[in-house]
Amino acid sequence: MRTSRIRTTALAAVTAALALGLTACGGADGDSKASAGDKTAATAQNQAASNQDGKDSTQQTNSTGEKATGGSDEVTSKDAAVGAQQCVGDEMLVTAVHRFAGQQGDHLLITASNQGTKPCWVTSYPAVRLGDDSLELPHSKKDNPGGDKRITLQPGSKVYSAVNLFDYGSKNQTAQGLALALRGTDGHESPYYSVVMKGQNQKFTWTEADVLNWNTKKPYDF
Repeated sequence: MRTSRIRTTALAAVTAALALGLTACGGADGDSKASAGDKTAATAQNQAASNQDGKDSTQQTNSTGEKATGGSDEVTSKDAAVGAQQCVGDEMLVTAVHRFAGQQGDHLLITASNQGTKPCWVTSYPAVRLGDDSLELPHSKKDNPGGDKRITLQPGSKVYSAVNLFDYGSKNQTAQGLALALRGTDGHESPYYSVVMKGQNQKFTWTEADVLNWNTKKPYDF
């Protein structure tokens, strides 16, 4: 009887020990699976964050590239203006048209076109002599400010000026031609050359006259 009880007790102890061991193994496997799951989720989150960072970085790079391209265009335009030389008579086609003859606003519209192959600039107002008069016309006191700026002309581009004609009915002069010279930034005049008159009414009369600055828009363009 004692031997049977001892064996029974021993078997019960072994069975309990095995059960505890299995329970411990099961708990360990659960923890391991949970840990693996956590690591997988964390890896997925890291990859998603990395992909998003990559997209943001790409977008920022593209945005910066677009701005850089626009800036390059502006710099190129400025560089072209800086590298331009002063316009000279040989590269310019200058014409004049008599407008509003005998009316209020009577003037000669002067148009200068860059016929060269490179950009060039003009500034201030042209030096003008009417007919055979050797006197240079003054700058108009009613002109808009800004005549000290350079206007860069690309090949084929045009600028405009005007000679205002005032006829008071006495002590006036009459002509149908004029001569013009371009000015530098220091006010120095280049050589004079004849201007081509256009239009039907080429003869004009004046008692007094003055000149407007060069402009990219036509003056008195009513």
